[in-house]
Amino acid sequence: MKFNHYYVPFLSLFLVLTSCKKNNAQAQQVGKDGSVETEKPNSPEYKPAFAGQTRIKAAKTTTPYNVEILSKDLGKPWGIINLPDGQFLITDKRGHMNVVSADGKQISKIEGFPKVDAKGQGGMLDVALDPDFKANNIIYFSFSEPFGKGNLTSVAKGKLSADLKNISEVKVIFRAEPSYDGDKHYGSRLSFDKDGNLFVSTGERSDKETRVYAQRTDNFLGKILKITKEGKPAPGNPFIGKAGFKPEIYAYGIRNPQGMAIDPNGTLWDVEMGPRGGDEINLIQPGKNYGWGDVTYGIEYSGDKINNGTTQKAGTEQPVYYWDPVISPSGVTFYTGSIEEWKGNLMIGCLSGEHINRIVMKDNKVIGEERLLADQKERFRDVLNGSDGNLYAVTDSGKLYKVSKK
Repeated sequence: MKFNHYYVPFLSLFLVLTSCKKNNAQAQQVGKDGSVETEKPNSPEYKPAFAGQTRIKAAKTTTPYNVEILSKDLGKPWGIINLPDGQFLITDKRGHMNVVSADGKQISKIEGFPKVDAKGQGGMLDVALDPDFKANNIIYFSFSEPFGKGNLTSVAKGKLSADLKNISEVKVIFRAEPSYDGDKHYGSRLSFDKDGNLFVSTGERSDKETRVYAQRTDNFLGKILKITKEGKPAPGNPFIGKAGFKPEIYAYGIRNPQGMAIDPNGTLWDVEMGPRGGDEINLIQPGKNYGWGDVTYGIEYSGDKINNGTTQKAGTEQPVYYWDPVISPSGVTFYTGSIEEWKGNLMIGCLSGEHINRIVMKDNKVIGEERLLADQKERFRDVLNGSDGNLYAVTDSGKLYKVSKK
């Protein structure tokens, strides 16, 4: 198979190389309240449950950094991870994955994946390496699978060939039933914990008739799940043996969690999209209910209130942070790279917000927010700590970005 090459012209590379000072000047304005949000909320009558839960004071990076576009030819990327040899493995929503060289110039397609339902928000979604990948070449991936009378979020595993051109021994290990004939809110991030068990996020499929499933525990919609490498309930899950609960459930009451990551302390976080307002950062604890669709800081797209405007309810967890209006958060990571002042910060790829959101936290509370790369006007789908200490991101327009210390 012939590789598809893309070379960034020198002039275009020069234009996208930029310093921190230039980025901040272009990318971030500060509102009257000192936060980075300059727009009015959809629901000004909704008040946060505690100080600092929304519209926190603006942060500003002082370290000079470069921004480069390594490729504009990724198709429809959704998830990006590191391969051990320094290359990237990037999913393409249309139903395959690409191996991309460290400089972004060489792109090779992997063949052999099962059929995906790629309409709407569906397709080939996230990917994770088996913790023993160097020994077994096994990857795990999530995708919207045609199933029953509709489709669902499925997790499969397979073995990559030594030349990374094909996948074999593909097996679906988990299906987030029930199946539904829709095209939205698959959730679908994957993250292995230190014990080799797999966290899976699932959406509630968007429509009002499926929204109720997020609060019900007899199904897998609107959940954080924890499974073994074979798709069984992970040992120690909070609801094992409890009547009315699927044993794979780790947490529930989730809307559309396109972001999920484990912080340096081993704590699980999700970042999920709200309706009109109410995007959330949640600290995910086993057995907890995160409220959707009983509790939200957002409103219906029509402008109507949700559950009579309930923003707090006994028995449900409050978000650590929320946005109104929305930024449409997608993939997230806790920064571990070479820019010292970013270390431990939560980096969020934003779609409608068209920026990378930098969240500064202390003791699991948000203390600062910065909007990076807003001058690029891109829908950032996923972000990655590169093995080289740089931050990488993929966009819905098919670009691969590299952010490095100057």
